[in-house]
Amino acid sequence: MSDLLASKLFDLTGKTALITGGASGIGLMAAEALMGAGCDVMIASRKAHACEAAADQLNAMGLRGRAEGFAGDVGSEQGVLDLVSGVEKRTDALPILLNNAGKTWGAPSIEEFPYEAWSRVLDVNVTGMFFLTQKLLPLLRRAATPEDPARVLNTGSIVGIQPRGGTAYSYGVSKGAVHHMTTLLSSELAPQHITVNAMAPGPFLSKMMAFAIGTEEQRDEAGKNIPLGRVGTPEDIAGVVLYLCSRAGAYVSGHTIPVAGGLNAAVAAKSASAQED
Repeated sequence: MSDLLASKLFDLTGKTALITGGASGIGLMAAEALMGAGCDVMIASRKAHACEAAADQLNAMGLRGRAEGFAGDVGSEQGVLDLVSGVEKRTDALPILLNNAGKTWGAPSIEEFPYEAWSRVLDVNVTGMFFLTQKLLPLLRRAATPEDPARVLNTGSIVGIQPRGGTAYSYGVSKGAVHHMTTLLSSELAPQHITVNAMAPGPFLSKMMAFAIGTEEQRDEAGKNIPLGRVGTPEDIAGVVLYLCSRAGAYVSGHTIPVAGGLNAAVAAKSASAQED
C-alpha cells in the first residue's frame, strides 16, 4: 500500500493526545478530529465535570479513539504540576500536546482596563502554556522518533497577528507571545524530534466568541468582513489539527498557521493598495 494515501498520512491510531481547554470550542473540535483519526485524547480544563461531560459526548459518537476528561488548571504553577501528575498517571509517553486553554478579558476603554486582568490572562495563555510544555518534555521525548516526531500544537489567534479584538488588550498581546514562543520552542526542540507549531484562528463559534457570533444573524454579519465570506467551522479546525499532528505534517515546525478565512492577508493587501495610491 502506498504511503501517500490520505488514510495513512492522517492516521493517528495508537496515539495519545492531551488537550487543555478541551471541553468546548476549538479544543472540543480538535478532540473530535483526533479521535476520528484513531487517537485517544485526554481533555483537561479547570472544571472537571465539564471535561467529563465532553468526554462522554465524544465517546457516544462511536469514533475510533477514546476520550477521558479530568480537571487541569494551567493558570498557576501548582495547577500545572497537578495536571502533569494527572497525565503521568494515565500514560508514560505523550505523542501530542495541544496547548489550547485560554482566557480573555475586555474593558470599556483602555483607561478602564484593570491591572489584575493583564497578569491573569498572560498566566493562562502564555506562562501556563510554557511551563506545561516544559514539565511534559520527558513524556514528549519518550514518544518522539526522527521519523515520527512528538507534536506540540499551540492555539494562538488572528488577534496576535493583527490589531483586532477591540479592548481585550492583554488577550491580543498574549497571543502574539504564543506565536513567538512557538518559534523559540521549535528552535530548541526540533533537534529532539519534537515539532512545535501554532494555529491562529479567526472567528469560530465558542463560549469566548458567543457574544459576537452567537446567533446566525451575527455570523452572517461577521462573514461580510471576512475575505472568504464566513466564520470558521469545526471542519476548518479539524483539517489543520490533523495535518500538524499526523505524518502529513511531520516535517513542519516553527510555524503559525492562520485559520481565519483570509483575514491575515486582508489588512496587508489594503495597506499595500493604499501605499500604491
